[in-house]
Amino acid sequence: MEEQNIINSGDKPTLLNLNNVARSNRFYRKEIWTGEYLQLTVMSIPVGGEVGLELHNENDQMIGVEYGVASVYSGATKQGVKFMGNVNSDYAIFIPAGTWHNIINDGNVPLKLYSVYAPPHHPKGTVHKTKFDSDLADY
Repeated sequence: MEEQNIINSGDKPTLLNLNNVARSNRFYRKEIWTGEYLQLTVMSIPVGGEVGLELHNENDQMIGVEYGVASVYSGATKQGVKFMGNVNSDYAIFIPAGTWHNIINDGNVPLKLYSVYAPPHHPKGTVHKTKFDSDLADY
């Protein structure tokens, strides 16, 4: 099965090798699959880069680390964000709606992540080549 054909097919059951899709992604963020209640994106965070301190009031989020190492921060308020711990491949981070969070790439290779949002957060077809592009997005 060619994975290019399954991207953005949230209207039907889909199989994909998530490890391969996440590791081969070169964009800061790319939407892969969006259904009615769930969305999958992949991210590539450059060395020394970060997701950026953010809050999703309407979405629970699960982030899986496929490659690299990172520090995770979270808190109930922006001022209350504290270090949670270090993660590497095969870790998952669960972030309830309304929680401030940030993930910082501490390694010497791009950090490869996937992120599951429930309900979907980004518009279908979203591709942000860089964090700057993501920061400019108006949604």
